[in-house]
Amino acid sequence: MMKSTITLLFALWAVQASAQHEGDAHLDIVSSTVCDMCERTIEENLIYEKGVQKVDVDLATSTVHITYRTGRNTPEGLRAALVKLGYSADGVPGDAKAFAKLPACCQKEGCGRLPTEAKP
Repeated sequence: MMKSTITLLFALWAVQASAQHEGDAHLDIVSSTVCDMCERTIEENLIYEKGVQKVDVDLATSTVHITYRTGRNTPEGLRAALVKLGYSADGVPGDAKAFAKLPACCQKEGCGRLPTEAKP
């Protein structure tokens, strides 16, 4: 019984110690999102990235708001994940192959392209 209690206390201490090293952080990424399909695609996919706790796309400002654990991901990693989905991230254009797989409305509007790029 005593050994179980000590093991449990040690496990709780270890969890608390690791939680102190992993803090929540907020990242805003400027993207080229323009429609509800962009919002859905990004929110439904980025939530599965390591450490991501919340994703919210603001279409009015074309900004992706992400809350994540700092010990599990980085701003660079999250930007790269957005680019891999076919959307631009802070000035980096979306991946061309991923862009070609976006819904037709997103391709037509050029959601993965930078605002300065010509639309097809």
